[in-house]
Amino acid sequence: MRMSRKIYVESYGCTLQKSETGLYTNSIMEDGDTIVQNPEDADLRIIGTCAVIKKTEDHMIRRIGELSDSGKTMVIGCLPPVTLGSLKEKNVDVIGNVEFRDLYRGKLDDIQIREPSILDGIPINQGCTGSCNYCISRIARGKLLSRPVDKIRGQALMQISRGIREIRISSLDTAAYGKDIGIRLPELIRHILTIDEDFMLRVGMMEPKNTAEIIEPLIEAYRNRKVFKFLHIPVQSGDNRILDLMNREYEVETYFDIVRRFREDFHDAVISTDIIAGYPGDDEESFENTYKLLEISRPDIVNITRFSPRQYTKDFGKKTPPSNLIKRWSQEFTELHHRIIEESYSSLIGRTKRVMITEMGKNNTSVGRDESYRPVVVPGAHQKYSWINAEIVETGPTYLIGKITG
Repeated sequence: MRMSRKIYVESYGCTLQKSETGLYTNSIMEDGDTIVQNPEDADLRIIGTCAVIKKTEDHMIRRIGELSDSGKTMVIGCLPPVTLGSLKEKNVDVIGNVEFRDLYRGKLDDIQIREPSILDGIPINQGCTGSCNYCISRIARGKLLSRPVDKIRGQALMQISRGIREIRISSLDTAAYGKDIGIRLPELIRHILTIDEDFMLRVGMMEPKNTAEIIEPLIEAYRNRKVFKFLHIPVQSGDNRILDLMNREYEVETYFDIVRRFREDFHDAVISTDIIAGYPGDDEESFENTYKLLEISRPDIVNITRFSPRQYTKDFGKKTPPSNLIKRWSQEFTELHHRIIEESYSSLIGRTKRVMITEMGKNNTSVGRDESYRPVVVPGAHQKYSWINAEIVETGPTYLIGKITG
């Protein structure tokens, strides 16, 4: 008779990585298995890893060592393909890139969702279509490999049947979805939206090049009330010379056009972007151009990362700007973003927002998301995934504060 297992799950990095970790864990769970919150109580520890920058990789390796000291540990995610097998030590099993890509060829499709609490989203494709000179994720993930539409829709339906009402689809580039199987992201969105239930769909990161190819049908799909008006589009630099050095395969104007089109149709849309500070070749002119891009496009969310050279990428070993310049540029980007978000959020005071409660907050509060995915804190404990109307009365550094109006 098989003994039931206690499983501990820990995951790092992007929404895609966390989605894969939760889905993979569900795929190996059997009757009687349970999720525990303390690794020392577990028979099996699963860690989903990120290797996007060297600092993160070093932390992952330390954490794997700590977990494996307590017993059997399974490692998945971006770290195994870039460590060349060095993780295979006592008490550590590694799910490598070949084995994990095989999961995308069917094994992830028909799993039974036994534990919805560890699901962060639904991965829709592995790999990407880009060839950025700095990106270790592209090397770790490989070429584009998209999952079937009906399997993704089926897992969305399974999540909804388990009580989840915020459905997230994720990948390295959701806008690349389906280019290898003759379908594109807008059609996938429409298929998911045929589910006749009350839920909201959040679409994950989209690279500008592929987004530009589908902009009109994408906007049409977003018009559905069940889609959060949230767009994560990483520009990385506001300077075309730097974008060319990065091999990003688009120009600044592409980013501006996508943002303009979204805001024309969805005036209240939230725009999120990513910036790399201190890329090889960056100078004061490229800094100023990126600063102007942020001033003009005014994204609600800006993820600022200092360039981290990664072994096996084309840019590994290239000379970077002096560290004092990178530090100043990062600080000025951050200060500008703080001003943008303060002005943007302050302009919402007095407005009433429709909010879906997504989690419990601190000090007898609840946290929800408005229809553009802004976090809104409201007083009282409210049922998860319930809808409320809240008048915005204050702002926090990265969230809105509301009072319930009905």
